[in-house]
Amino acid sequence: MKASLHAVRIAPKKANLICKMIRGLTASEAMHVLERTNKKAARLLEELLRSAMANASHNDKQDAQTLVIRSLIVNQGEAYHRGVPMARGRVRPMRKFLSHIELVLGLPEDEDEAGKGKKGLKGNKRSNASQKVDSAVKSAKKSSALAKETKASSKISKTS
Repeated sequence: MKASLHAVRIAPKKANLICKMIRGLTASEAMHVLERTNKKAARLLEELLRSAMANASHNDKQDAQTLVIRSLIVNQGEAYHRGVPMARGRVRPMRKFLSHIELVLGLPEDEDEAGKGKKGLKGNKRSNASQKVDSAVKSAKKSSALAKETKASSKISKTS
């Protein structure tokens, strides 16, 4: 249930903005969103999604409306090298980027099972970075509470 576009003439940054909107949605919801988005990337992704849905229904005999977008990857392709004329016969270089877009559809049950397995591993052992962040937040809260207490006590002593 894959579909891909190679060397399509749109900048990867622009395509990625639209991809962020539809990642993780069901195929029908994503199609609904793309039809109402007024961008060139939306037209390209709409065609790509239709192709992936057709691949799923024809090759794997699955209901395309129930499928979920499992991954949507935008990579930078080659770039056209162009130039803009400047004063004194110089040329300012300009690059026009191409994109490679890959879309993978999957069943919603597969995604839930994969998520449960990852959460089980994460729950048992937390990374050092997350523990450091938590301790830093706790110490910041303690210091701000201590500062408030000292401020309040200094106001009381001044008024006395």
